[in-house]
Amino acid sequence: MRVILLQNIKELGKKYEVKEVATGFARNFLIPKRLARPATREAMKWLKVHKEKEAKEAEKELKEIQEFAAKLDGLEVVIPVKSGEKKQLFGAVNSQNISKKLKELGFEIKKTQIDLGQSIKELGEFPVKIYFEHGLEAEITVVVVEEKEETQ
Repeated sequence: MRVILLQNIKELGKKYEVKEVATGFARNFLIPKRLARPATREAMKWLKVHKEKEAKEAEKELKEIQEFAAKLDGLEVVIPVKSGEKKQLFGAVNSQNISKKLKELGFEIKKTQIDLGQSIKELGEFPVKIYFEHGLEAEITVVVVEEKEETQ
């Protein structure tokens, strides 16, 4: 029986692929669990329209991510931290700190998107990559500076 997969199914196929499967497997498992639907003429028309619609949405999303990555690329993010007399940091700068600082600047970046390697434990400038969907990336410069104490 030919079916259209409605979800990715391990060892069977990806979403919206048309597959030939055993009739019992389709009727007793795939169709009742809404993992697939029979590949009728109407369903094939639906599939074509749905794929076109998804392709347009993916293209629009890609364009938005490209614009966002372009705004972010080359950005310099200054993170003030407390340090001792010999310029050693009290703590370290990690991806969560960078994510928080980017959020303050108006960029919604998850800490999992930031490729820091290891925490920054000294003052200075450090290149940091940020990864996006569709394989896009941007590189920012994180500048770790000594926090100025306010005197009253």
